[in-house]
Amino acid sequence: VQLQASGGGLVQAGGSLRLSCAASARTFSGYGMGWFRQAPGKEREFVAAFTWITGRKYYGDFVKGRFTISRDNAKNTMYLQMNSLEPEDTAVYYCAAKTKYTRGSSDWSLPYEYDYWGQGTLVTVSS
Repeated sequence: VQLQASGGGLVQAGGSLRLSCAASARTFSGYGMGWFRQAPGKEREFVAAFTWITGRKYYGDFVKGRFTISRDNAKNTMYLQMNSLEPEDTAVYYCAAKTKYTRGSSDWSLPYEYDYWGQGTLVTVSS
């Protein structure tokens, strides 16, 4: 298994969760990783990305400072700390990794930039 997401669960509105994405050493040593989410009946949506080479972090517009992406190199693990959760944040959250070089600049918000995906972890926020 290249990516293993965990940490989802049921939380009340205003609460917090921390998602984890454990990666193989090879997967973690690529160009960066990201989080996406998909709610029932909706398209997959970009949440956050962390680019290893530049150290830059990107967030979806809806995040508005509530989420923080981070990594632990010693554990080959990426995290998503989610605070001030809202019912609209209910979705399956997927982690993804970009390990292959692509010519030109990358748009980290697009799913096709990533070549490995985890199985997803369900986050449910009750009102």
